[in-house]
Amino acid sequence: MSEKIDKAMSLFQEKKYKEALDAFSSVLETEPDNADVYNNMGVAYSCVGDSEHAESCFVRAIELDPELAQAYINLSDLYYKTGDLASAVGTLQRGSYELEDNLAIAHLLARVYIEDQRWEDAIAELERVLDGEPENYDAYYDLGHVYFELGDYEAAISNFENVLEYEQNNELLYYALAQAYEANNEIDKAISNYLKAIAVNDKFTLAHKKVGILFLAREDYDDAVEYFENYIGFDIPDEEKDSVQKLIDRVKAKI
Repeated sequence: MSEKIDKAMSLFQEKKYKEALDAFSSVLETEPDNADVYNNMGVAYSCVGDSEHAESCFVRAIELDPELAQAYINLSDLYYKTGDLASAVGTLQRGSYELEDNLAIAHLLARVYIEDQRWEDAIAELERVLDGEPENYDAYYDLGHVYFELGDYEAAISNFENVLEYEQNNELLYYALAQAYEANNEIDKAISNYLKAIAVNDKFTLAHKKVGILFLAREDYDDAVEYFENYIGFDIPDEEKDSVQKLIDRVKAKI
């Protein structure tokens, strides 16, 4: 029977999803209670855009094996992609109940809570993840964003800084940290982190604009002009380009 499963998986990996579904169905003729096969069929149905059959397969996989973590993840992802956040949450909550030590499910649940703006629920799940995986920098990153949304900028900064212990060449991280420092009225640190974002990716359009604005507020006009001119050199809407060019002209008149 393993030969049939191997054949089905091979077809799936070759992205021959319809043939793979036929092969998986053949396995079910003799192994009708194989939860893994139902889960794999659900993924194949998802890949061909058949959400209804995909859902049925994932649900059946969970019925057969309530501890099959990937089935909860796949089913919640299916609901998430269709905008059914309530069902995605419900699926992950059940998965978290059945598999209370599975931190991958807890982290996904936190991210769906974030999408649904259930900030306190997200914090609870992320803290649970970090209790079990204290070096999970993705969880620190997500927690930083939650605290930023709640207006607790110091907590946001603390969590983003924790991520820097593990990852130091990510322009999005430096940008998020800069935004938190800016919101916390720590302008020098905000500028420093916007510049770090640009150092990692010199085509980071918004970082050029942001740092230009902060230099302007600090009356560092030469630096402001430099970054505004970089900004309008990117592919931005003409209306925005014209507006910033007028600002540059006004700043130059002060120099």
